[in-house]
Amino acid sequence: MGKRKKSEGGERIRIAQVSCGTLYGHVQHEIERAAEAVGAELILPEVDLDYVAKKVDEFGYDLKKHLGLSVALARGYAVAEGLSDADAVFLAGCHKCSRGAVIRTEIRKIIQERTKLPIVMYPFSERTRAGELLTRMEALVTIVKRRWILERKVQEGLTAGIDSGSTTTKAAIMQDNEVLGATWTPTGEVVKTAEKVFAEALELAGVKRSEIEALGATGYGRHTIGGHFKADLVQEELTVNSKAAMYLAGIEKGEAMIIDIGGMDNKIITAHDGIPDNFTMGGICAGASGRFLEMTARRLGVDVIEMGELALEGDPHKIKTDSYCIVFGIQDLVAALSSGERKEDIAAAACYSVVEQVKEQLLQEIDLRQPAIEVGGTALIKGVPVAMSDVLGFDVIVPRYPQYIGAIGGALLSSSFR
Repeated sequence: MGKRKKSEGGERIRIAQVSCGTLYGHVQHEIERAAEAVGAELILPEVDLDYVAKKVDEFGYDLKKHLGLSVALARGYAVAEGLSDADAVFLAGCHKCSRGAVIRTEIRKIIQERTKLPIVMYPFSERTRAGELLTRMEALVTIVKRRWILERKVQEGLTAGIDSGSTTTKAAIMQDNEVLGATWTPTGEVVKTAEKVFAEALELAGVKRSEIEALGATGYGRHTIGGHFKADLVQEELTVNSKAAMYLAGIEKGEAMIIDIGGMDNKIITAHDGIPDNFTMGGICAGASGRFLEMTARRLGVDVIEMGELALEGDPHKIKTDSYCIVFGIQDLVAALSSGERKEDIAAAACYSVVEQVKEQLLQEIDLRQPAIEVGGTALIKGVPVAMSDVLGFDVIVPRYPQYIGAIGGALLSSSFR
């Protein structure tokens, strides 16, 4: 069947749902709500029992007692073999099911080896709500409908980007491929915070607001600030950050993996020529976030950047931490301090704890690729990229302006609308 052409306001894209346990886990309705909210059509690839049995046998893994996983596997094969007219794939399963995690990973590989469809992986919980899925669904729609924007190689003209994040809001001003000014502030009231950083970035750049030719908005508050500033581009952070990461790292062609450990959640993206082909985001607990590092630094009596410097002088293996829970993790570090352990070792343990958690929670959903580009404010905490390189077994790149990745991406991509 021929692929239907997609446009900004044209036919709704079709997202193939390949999943197990969404009805039992009471999240199917939330998935459907999220797809509807971004104007996508959710489809279930049709498979009969004979096809299911054939594909389970071909796969060579005993799933006879697991009908849900067997059907999910067959649906994945149906997508890979072009039997489903899909534009993108939403691949999901319960985060508690270890067998399901293995099968999801294999389904992803099968689809990626045989198609160029963008895929999002999502391990859901019983508490998953549509709002948590919107960014993922929106990213799939963006990749299909706005590919022409993501193919941009350079920034042109005088443009701005504002990234309204969960913990910080950033703004950047660019002109003809150069950053003229960038700044950030803790996120408070969304519009007031965005106005503040935008004004400061304009002042740093030495330009007037009226001179800005196009503006891009991204981050959690993108729709609010996009409406307030009448932004030319309002786009989720997964596609914006992947494009900006490869742009700042000077990688125009080929594959890359983008790692963004944020203040409250994390994103891992694999991309080709700056366009995502697989991504996952989230985390079971804030123990794998920048918030954990901030709390650790406060306990050590230093700022978070200084903590990163201390980590370079420490041995992470001397301290045992539980990063699966931010509360228990901090308790472990407090106990270590009380026992007289060195601050350097505690700082190093905190950095490794976050990285190990990211690996356990998210990297299993992604094929490791090189080069790996680490972005976000946590990339400036030197102990974190060092720990990431050690855990991955190869060096990660920290590009220029990693903390302004979303804002720079907004300025870069919005130049398409000048």
